[in-house]
Amino acid sequence: MFYRFFLLYLVYLFTITLGIPLTYSEPQLVIALKDRDNQAFGYLYDNYAGALYSIIKQIITDNNELASDVLQEVFINIYRKIETYDQTKGRLFTWMLNIARNASIDTLRSKSYQNAQKNQELPDNVYKGAGNQTTQMNVDNIGLKRVLEKLKPEHRILVELAYFKGFTHEEIAEIMTIPLGTVKTRIRNALLQLREYLQ
Repeated sequence: MFYRFFLLYLVYLFTITLGIPLTYSEPQLVIALKDRDNQAFGYLYDNYAGALYSIIKQIITDNNELASDVLQEVFINIYRKIETYDQTKGRLFTWMLNIARNASIDTLRSKSYQNAQKNQELPDNVYKGAGNQTTQMNVDNIGLKRVLEKLKPEHRILVELAYFKGFTHEEIAEIMTIPLGTVKTRIRNALLQLREYLQ
C-alpha cells in the first residue's frame, strides 16, 4: 500500500514538472480523492504533510524517524478511509488531523514502542561531564520520567504538552482536537495520580 501511494505522489510531481498547475477547492479535492485521482492524492500530500507531521511531532516528541513512519501510515489510512469522510461532519483537515492524532497515540500505546523505550541503551559517556569527570545523575528527572510512564498515554501526553512543552490548555485542546473541559479534567486527574505515585 505504501508503494502505491508513493507512485501516486510521483505521478503528481511529474504533472507539476510539466507545468500543469493543480489547485482544488476542498469540495473538489474530496470528490477527486474519492474518485482515486492520482494527482489529487499527490496534491493532498504536498499541501498537508507538513501540518500533519507537526501534529505528530507534538505527540511523538523523541523520535523523528518514528514520527515520519507514522506520517506515512496516516496517508495510507487517509487513502484507505477517504470513502468514510463526510463533509457535513467537519472539514477535511480536521478529519485528517484526527487520523494523525489517533495514529500517534496508538503508536505510543503499542507494546513495541513501550518495549523500545524500556530497552534503550545509555551511551557510554552518560555519566561524564566536561573533561571526562564523573558527574552525579539527576535523580529528580529520572524519577519523574518513570512516574510519568505510569500514567495512561492520553494523560501523559497532555501533561507533557502542558508542563514540558509550555502549551496552554486552549492550545492543547486545539492540537489534540478534544474539548477544553476534557483537557482540564484529564490533566487534573493526571496530577492527582502523580501525587499518589509520589507519596
